[in-house]
Amino acid sequence: MTRRAVRYLVPVLGIVGVFVLWDLVIRVFDVRPSTVPPPGDVFRAIADDWGVLSQRTRTTLTEAVVGFALGSAIGFFLAVLMSRWPLVRRVLYPVLIASQAIPPPAMAAPLVIILGFGLAPKIAVIALWVFFPVVVNVLDGLGSVDRDLLNLARIMDGRRRRVFALIELPATVTPLFSALKLGAAYSVTGAVIGEALASLTPGLGNYLGIKNSQLDTDAVYAAVLLLTAIGLGGFLLMSALERLATPWRTRTTARRWWRRSSSPGPAPVSEDVAVGERGGSG
Repeated sequence: MTRRAVRYLVPVLGIVGVFVLWDLVIRVFDVRPSTVPPPGDVFRAIADDWGVLSQRTRTTLTEAVVGFALGSAIGFFLAVLMSRWPLVRRVLYPVLIASQAIPPPAMAAPLVIILGFGLAPKIAVIALWVFFPVVVNVLDGLGSVDRDLLNLARIMDGRRRRVFALIELPATVTPLFSALKLGAAYSVTGAVIGEALASLTPGLGNYLGIKNSQLDTDAVYAAVLLLTAIGLGGFLLMSALERLATPWRTRTTARRWWRRSSSPGPAPVSEDVAVGERGGSG
């Protein structure tokens, strides 16, 4: 318990240290509040305008979650598809690389023309940011599977689905979560770009642009802080899911409660054996 408490306490102290250093730099170097406000003023701005910020935070969070899920699903599907059929990989992979050469802000205008000004273009921008790391990492995971193991499974008449589920899919877990942790951070960036360029619905990206035009520094930093919290929360959630999906990376033995529940109890002793033992001892 002490080791676990230390493991969780150190990151919390690191975040607190950032705010302490932020406030200390402002006081020591006498930074103007119009340039960088103190942390207290930023938190006060969040509390004062929470009625508006809470609604916009929910909107941005919804966009990030839906776009992240869609981009991850598309990326995983394309990676499996390209690993199965080399011809599909030779055709699609250059197209996917070319799609990443187009800046997302440049894609916003065509997406608005095609999808309108609702939620769809923002989700599309986020999915474009998220899917490519998933494709690359899952492809690397599928390509790292031991070919001798695959050949052995096929020789033993292993069905294609079972080979994929029991051998190939576990090899993608670690690289997949590496991509998902990156995608959790990218989804927030994509949401802000989508809201700024391809949307009329209120979100933190719109709020950030409005307050920046009004030179409301406290509100600008408040929006940035909330966006950071969304990205950090998504990253931590993916890290927690990774620990659950890959327990062998952090532990070499089963947890104590699992050992107690899975270990067989003492074998029952029959009445005849018990009587014989008592007789022999006498």
